[in-house]
Amino acid sequence: MIREIWPVLWDEWIVFKRSWFQITTSAIIGPILYIVAFGLGLGGGSSLQGVTYVKFLIPGIVALTTMNASYKAISTSLATGRIYNKTFEQFLIAPISMFSYCTGKAIAGSLRGFYAGMMVMGVAILFGVRLHVTPDFFLIMLLSGLTFACLGMFGAMVVKSHADMNRFGTFVMLPMTFLCGTFFSLDQLPFVLKEIIYLFPLTHISTMLRAIATYEAYTVGNLLTVGAYFIAFFLLALYRCYKVAA
Repeated sequence: MIREIWPVLWDEWIVFKRSWFQITTSAIIGPILYIVAFGLGLGGGSSLQGVTYVKFLIPGIVALTTMNASYKAISTSLATGRIYNKTFEQFLIAPISMFSYCTGKAIAGSLRGFYAGMMVMGVAILFGVRLHVTPDFFLIMLLSGLTFACLGMFGAMVVKSHADMNRFGTFVMLPMTFLCGTFFSLDQLPFVLKEIIYLFPLTHISTMLRAIATYEAYTVGNLLTVGAYFIAFFLLALYRCYKVAA
Protein backbone atom coordinates (compact mmCIF):
# COMPACT_ATOMS: atom_id res chain seq x y z
CA MET A 1 0.00 0.00 0.00
CA ILE A 2 2.93 2.35 0.69
CA ARG A 3 3.93 2.08 -2.97
CA GLU A 4 0.47 3.27 -3.96
CA ILE A 5 0.40 6.12 -1.44
CA TRP A 6 3.80 7.47 -2.43
CA PRO A 7 2.77 8.89 -5.87
CA VAL A 8 -0.06 10.82 -4.22
CA LEU A 9 2.33 12.28 -1.64
CA TRP A 10 4.89 13.06 -4.33
CA ASP A 11 2.31 14.94 -6.36
CA GLU A 12 1.42 17.05 -3.33
CA TRP A 13 5.12 17.62 -2.60
CA ILE A 14 5.67 18.98 -6.12
CA VAL A 15 2.77 21.39 -5.62
CA PHE A 16 4.21 22.47 -2.26
CA LYS A 17 7.69 23.08 -3.68
CA ARG A 18 6.37 25.20 -6.53
CA SER A 19 4.20 27.34 -4.22
CA TRP A 20 6.31 27.25 -1.07
CA PHE A 21 6.53 31.01 -0.60
CA GLN A 22 2.83 31.63 -1.17
CA ILE A 23 1.86 28.73 1.12
CA THR A 24 4.14 29.95 3.90
CA THR A 25 3.07 33.59 3.75
CA SER A 26 -0.62 32.71 3.62
CA ALA A 27 -0.12 30.44 6.63
CA ILE A 28 1.34 33.18 8.83
CA ILE A 29 -0.48 36.36 7.73
CA GLY A 30 -3.76 35.40 9.42
CA PRO A 31 -2.17 34.30 12.73
CA ILE A 32 -0.10 37.49 12.89
CA LEU A 33 -3.25 39.57 12.47
CA TYR A 34 -5.06 37.52 15.13
CA ILE A 35 -2.19 37.89 17.59
CA VAL A 36 -1.90 41.64 17.03
CA ALA A 37 -5.64 42.39 16.96
CA PHE A 38 -6.87 40.01 19.68
CA GLY A 39 -3.80 39.11 21.72
CA LEU A 40 -2.05 42.48 21.88
CA GLY A 41 -4.99 44.75 21.06
CA LEU A 42 -8.24 43.67 22.65
CA GLY A 43 -6.69 41.33 25.18
CA GLY A 44 -3.46 43.18 25.86
CA GLY A 45 -2.52 42.99 29.54
CA SER A 46 -5.50 40.83 30.52
CA SER A 47 -5.48 37.23 31.68
CA LEU A 48 -7.77 34.23 31.19
CA GLN A 49 -7.81 30.88 32.97
CA GLY A 50 -4.72 31.84 34.96
CA VAL A 51 -2.49 32.82 32.00
CA THR A 52 -2.02 35.95 29.92
CA TYR A 53 -4.60 36.27 27.19
CA VAL A 54 -2.03 36.05 24.41
CA LYS A 55 -0.73 32.76 25.84
CA PHE A 56 -4.34 31.54 26.05
CA LEU A 57 -4.88 32.63 22.44
CA ILE A 58 -1.87 31.01 20.72
CA PRO A 59 -2.92 27.33 21.13
CA GLY A 60 -6.34 28.20 19.72
CA ILE A 61 -4.70 29.90 16.73
CA VAL A 62 -2.47 26.85 16.21
CA ALA A 63 -5.58 24.64 16.18
CA LEU A 64 -7.40 27.03 13.84
CA THR A 65 -4.46 27.34 11.45
CA THR A 66 -3.92 23.59 11.36
CA MET A 67 -7.60 23.12 10.51
CA ASN A 68 -7.68 25.74 7.77
CA ALA A 69 -4.39 24.76 6.15
CA SER A 70 -5.13 21.04 5.99
CA TYR A 71 -8.68 21.62 4.78
CA LYS A 72 -7.73 24.10 2.05
CA ALA A 73 -4.69 22.11 0.93
CA ILE A 74 -6.95 19.25 -0.15
CA SER A 75 -10.37 20.78 -0.84
CA THR A 76 -9.33 23.54 -3.24
CA SER A 77 -6.92 21.56 -5.42
CA LEU A 78 -9.07 18.43 -5.47
CA ALA A 79 -12.29 20.27 -6.33
CA THR A 80 -10.55 22.23 -9.08
CA GLY A 81 -8.86 19.10 -10.40
CA ARG A 82 -12.07 17.09 -10.39
CA ILE A 83 -14.40 19.72 -11.87
CA TYR A 84 -12.20 21.74 -14.23
CA ASN A 85 -8.76 20.23 -14.87
CA LYS A 86 -9.90 16.60 -14.80
CA THR A 87 -6.73 15.54 -12.97
CA PHE A 88 -8.76 13.32 -10.65
CA GLU A 89 -9.32 10.99 -13.61
CA GLN A 90 -5.56 10.51 -13.96
CA PHE A 91 -5.46 8.81 -10.59
CA LEU A 92 -8.48 6.71 -11.50
CA ILE A 93 -6.63 5.10 -14.41
CA ALA A 94 -3.40 4.74 -12.40
CA PRO A 95 -2.67 1.46 -10.58
CA ILE A 96 -3.65 3.02 -7.24
CA SER A 97 -6.54 1.84 -5.09
CA MET A 98 -9.08 4.39 -3.95
CA PHE A 99 -8.22 3.64 -0.32
CA SER A 100 -4.54 4.43 -0.97
CA TYR A 101 -5.49 7.58 -2.86
CA CYS A 102 -7.63 8.88 0.02
CA THR A 103 -4.98 7.89 2.57
CA GLY A 104 -2.29 9.75 0.63
CA LYS A 105 -4.44 12.86 0.37
CA ALA A 106 -5.22 12.74 4.09
CA ILE A 107 -1.55 12.42 5.02
CA ALA A 108 -0.56 15.22 2.63
CA GLY A 109 -3.20 17.52 4.07
CA SER A 110 -2.15 16.67 7.61
CA LEU A 111 1.47 17.52 6.87
CA ARG A 112 0.44 20.84 5.33
CA GLY A 113 -1.61 21.63 8.40
CA PHE A 114 1.27 20.63 10.67
CA TYR A 115 3.64 22.87 8.72
CA ALA A 116 1.28 25.82 9.05
CA GLY A 117 0.85 25.18 12.77
CA MET A 118 4.62 25.14 13.26
CA MET A 119 4.83 28.48 11.46
CA VAL A 120 2.35 29.91 13.96
CA MET A 121 4.45 28.65 16.86
CA GLY A 122 7.48 30.31 15.28
CA VAL A 123 5.56 33.59 14.99
CA ALA A 124 4.52 33.27 18.65
CA ILE A 125 8.18 33.00 19.67
CA LEU A 126 8.92 36.22 17.76
CA PHE A 127 6.18 37.89 19.83
CA GLY A 128 7.83 36.59 23.01
CA VAL A 129 5.27 33.85 23.71
CA ARG A 130 6.71 30.44 24.56
CA LEU A 131 4.40 27.47 24.86
CA HIS A 132 4.89 24.27 26.76
CA VAL A 133 4.81 21.53 24.13
CA THR A 134 5.09 17.75 24.38
CA PRO A 135 5.02 14.93 21.81
CA ASP A 136 1.25 14.81 22.43
CA PHE A 137 0.97 18.39 21.22
CA PHE A 138 2.47 17.51 17.83
CA LEU A 139 0.48 14.28 17.53
CA ILE A 140 -2.76 16.20 18.13
CA MET A 141 -1.77 18.68 15.42
CA LEU A 142 -1.26 15.79 13.00
CA LEU A 143 -4.57 14.21 14.01
CA SER A 144 -6.27 17.56 13.49
CA GLY A 145 -4.74 17.77 10.02
CA LEU A 146 -5.93 14.27 9.13
CA THR A 147 -9.44 15.09 10.31
CA PHE A 148 -9.89 18.29 8.34
CA ALA A 149 -8.04 17.04 5.28
CA CYS A 150 -10.62 14.24 5.10
CA LEU A 151 -13.40 16.78 5.54
CA GLY A 152 -11.92 18.83 2.71
CA MET A 153 -11.73 15.72 0.56
CA PHE A 154 -15.37 14.94 1.23
CA GLY A 155 -16.38 18.51 0.43
CA ALA A 156 -14.43 18.48 -2.83
CA MET A 157 -16.24 15.31 -3.86
CA VAL A 158 -19.78 16.58 -3.21
CA VAL A 159 -19.63 20.11 -4.65
CA LYS A 160 -20.49 20.85 -8.27
CA SER A 161 -18.61 24.12 -8.74
CA HIS A 162 -15.93 26.30 -7.18
CA ALA A 163 -18.66 28.55 -5.79
CA ASP A 164 -20.17 25.53 -4.04
CA MET A 165 -16.79 24.85 -2.45
CA ASN A 166 -16.73 28.37 -1.05
CA ARG A 167 -20.25 27.94 0.32
CA PHE A 168 -19.27 24.63 1.90
CA GLY A 169 -16.44 26.40 3.71
CA THR A 170 -18.73 29.22 4.82
CA PHE A 171 -21.37 26.97 6.36
CA VAL A 172 -19.04 24.30 7.77
CA MET A 173 -15.65 25.88 8.50
CA LEU A 174 -16.50 29.47 9.37
CA PRO A 175 -18.66 28.65 12.43
CA MET A 176 -15.84 26.56 13.88
CA THR A 177 -13.39 29.41 13.33
CA PHE A 178 -15.14 31.72 15.77
CA LEU A 179 -17.14 29.45 18.08
CA CYS A 180 -14.84 26.61 19.10
CA GLY A 181 -12.93 28.26 21.91
CA THR A 182 -10.14 29.59 19.74
CA PHE A 183 -10.49 33.21 20.93
CA PHE A 184 -12.43 32.91 24.18
CA SER A 185 -13.21 30.54 27.01
CA LEU A 186 -16.31 28.40 26.58
CA ASP A 187 -16.97 28.76 30.32
CA GLN A 188 -18.52 32.15 29.57
CA LEU A 189 -21.25 30.67 27.37
CA PRO A 190 -24.71 29.40 28.37
CA PHE A 191 -24.83 25.67 29.07
CA VAL A 192 -26.93 24.72 26.04
CA LEU A 193 -24.78 26.69 23.60
CA LYS A 194 -21.62 25.27 25.14
CA GLU A 195 -22.89 21.71 24.70
CA ILE A 196 -23.66 22.42 21.03
CA ILE A 197 -20.19 23.85 20.44
CA TYR A 198 -18.65 20.72 21.98
CA LEU A 199 -20.11 18.79 19.05
CA PHE A 200 -17.50 20.40 16.76
CA PRO A 201 -14.12 18.67 16.44
CA LEU A 202 -12.13 21.91 16.58
CA THR A 203 -13.44 22.54 20.10
CA HIS A 204 -11.76 19.37 21.36
CA ILE A 205 -8.55 20.11 19.46
CA SER A 206 -8.33 23.63 20.88
CA THR A 207 -9.05 22.29 24.36
CA MET A 208 -6.30 19.67 24.16
CA LEU A 209 -3.64 21.97 22.71
CA ARG A 210 -4.42 24.68 25.26
CA ALA A 211 -4.34 22.18 28.13
CA ILE A 212 -0.88 20.97 27.11
CA ALA A 213 0.41 24.52 26.54
CA THR A 214 -0.70 25.60 30.02
CA TYR A 215 0.54 22.49 31.88
CA GLU A 216 -2.92 21.00 32.34
CA ALA A 217 -4.36 17.59 31.50
CA TYR A 218 -6.85 16.89 28.75
CA THR A 219 -9.36 14.07 28.86
CA VAL A 220 -9.27 10.88 26.83
CA GLY A 221 -12.79 11.78 25.73
CA ASN A 222 -11.42 14.78 23.79
CA LEU A 223 -8.96 12.56 21.95
CA LEU A 224 -11.50 9.83 21.21
CA THR A 225 -13.96 12.39 19.87
CA VAL A 226 -11.46 13.80 17.39
CA GLY A 227 -10.41 10.27 16.42
CA ALA A 228 -14.04 9.37 15.76
CA TYR A 229 -14.48 12.44 13.56
CA PHE A 230 -11.36 11.50 11.60
CA ILE A 231 -12.64 7.98 10.93
CA ALA A 232 -16.10 9.27 10.00
CA PHE A 233 -14.76 11.93 7.62
CA PHE A 234 -12.33 9.47 6.04
CA LEU A 235 -15.07 6.93 5.39
CA LEU A 236 -17.35 9.61 3.96
CA ALA A 237 -14.58 10.86 1.68
CA LEU A 238 -13.76 7.32 0.57
CA TYR A 239 -17.42 6.61 -0.16
CA ARG A 240 -17.78 9.80 -2.23
CA CYS A 241 -14.60 9.03 -4.17
CA TYR A 242 -16.01 5.64 -5.09
CA LYS A 243 -19.31 7.26 -6.08
CA VAL A 244 -17.61 9.85 -8.29
CA ALA A 245 -15.37 7.23 -9.88
CA ALA A 246 -18.31 4.90 -10.64
